[in-house]
Amino acid sequence: MESLLSVVGEGVRLRVRLTPRARSERIDGLVDGMLNVRVTAPPAENQANEALLRFLAKEWRLPRSTLSIAGGAKSRNKIVHIAGDPAALMARFGAILASA
Repeated sequence: MESLLSVVGEGVRLRVRLTPRARSERIDGLVDGMLNVRVTAPPAENQANEALLRFLAKEWRLPRSTLSIAGGAKSRNKIVHIAGDPAALMARFGAILASA
C-alpha cells in the first residue's frame, strides 16, 4: 500500500479521499491511510476536483498552481501532487498531517 505522503521528483504526492456534495468544505482527518476531504461541489464536469484543489491551496496557503490531480480524477480516491521542494514540503505536511 502506498503511503499517505510520498516524495516524487519535484514535489510530493498526497493520498486523498474526496467526498463531493458535502454541506461544508472541510478536512475530516485521516481515514484508511488517506486524508478525508469534503467539498460542496458536485462530482460532474471536474467541479469537485477543482474545488478540492482550490480548498487545499487556500487551507494550506499555497498557490493554486502548485496543486494538481496526479491520479484518480474520476474516483473518490485521489492522488494530489504538490509541486515544490520535496524536503520542505515533507517537513511542512508531515507536521500538518500529524495533527489531522
